[in-house]
Amino acid sequence: MRIAWRLAALIGLGILALPFHPGGATADVTTLKLAHVVSVDGAYHLGAQEFGRLVALKSQGQIRIDIDPGGRKGAGEREILSAMQQGKIDLVVTSTGPVGAIVPRMRVCDLPYLFRNTDHADRVLDGRIGAMLMEDLGGAGIRGIAFWENGFRHLTNGRRAVVTPEDVRGLTIRTMENEIHQAFWRQLGAKAVPMPWGKVYRALKNKTVDGQENPIAIVRTEKIYKVNRYLTLTRHAYSPALLMMDAKRFDSLSAEQQRAILEAGREAAWWERRFVREKEAAMLGELEAAGMVLVTPDRVPFKQAAESVYKTYADVAVSDLVRRIRRVK
Repeated sequence: MRIAWRLAALIGLGILALPFHPGGATADVTTLKLAHVVSVDGAYHLGAQEFGRLVALKSQGQIRIDIDPGGRKGAGEREILSAMQQGKIDLVVTSTGPVGAIVPRMRVCDLPYLFRNTDHADRVLDGRIGAMLMEDLGGAGIRGIAFWENGFRHLTNGRRAVVTPEDVRGLTIRTMENEIHQAFWRQLGAKAVPMPWGKVYRALKNKTVDGQENPIAIVRTEKIYKVNRYLTLTRHAYSPALLMMDAKRFDSLSAEQQRAILEAGREAAWWERRFVREKEAAMLGELEAAGMVLVTPDRVPFKQAAESVYKTYADVAVSDLVRRIRRVK
């Protein structure tokens, strides 16, 4: 079933993202390790495979990408990010959630209801603002390569259908280890519990927490529908993903190899975003068929509740970015 889903998804896009090894490659092959925390059915993994194919092609077989999925290199995104900074991993794909702790202006990406839609997000993150955020990563010893996509985040839980913000009150919600995410759910009256992703499914199954919040693709590929019955389409935050590399490792490559990494990362970004967006409607249908109760709420009251988060976490630098992002048409 898992293999069939992956093949069908890739064929549906017209691209089969398999590792690529050009004929006649030299014996001197540089292997780079890439880690992420989601399953091999997920967009991060399929995007990483496409990235690996493109890197091999553009480097004429000089570089090979070795992918570690499913949190093998750490239970959560914060752990694999730390491992990369320590030189244990060369590349990671993560949401922006844990990055704001080391690159303060990156926190702007996690503010609720900031990005209007995916076109708006693309114009911001592929433009001057995104380039500036990528430059900020350098101060943490990280080479930013490209913004990928996790998607718009939604709420799931196992206790009741959430239609209004009042319905959130009293729920225990797992969040990323990110203060902005936690503040939003606390404003709605939930108990926000930060937790590495590798521990979430078991916590939901054991009812240690009532729910979690993530994009549709994560709910589908990580089988959240088996432990949470209710899905509320809050679209409370757009969640970019980052393809990043240890700066020292990047600098150790030749100029031609660096170019191959950067070009492949950006091309794979468009592949991965398209995969997420084109498959979302089908995934929603699968979730409903699997027994999830889908709720499309009036989002205005949720947006109103988010204003207090801006007052608390939008410092001078972030507030300026918020104004600039909102002006992007």
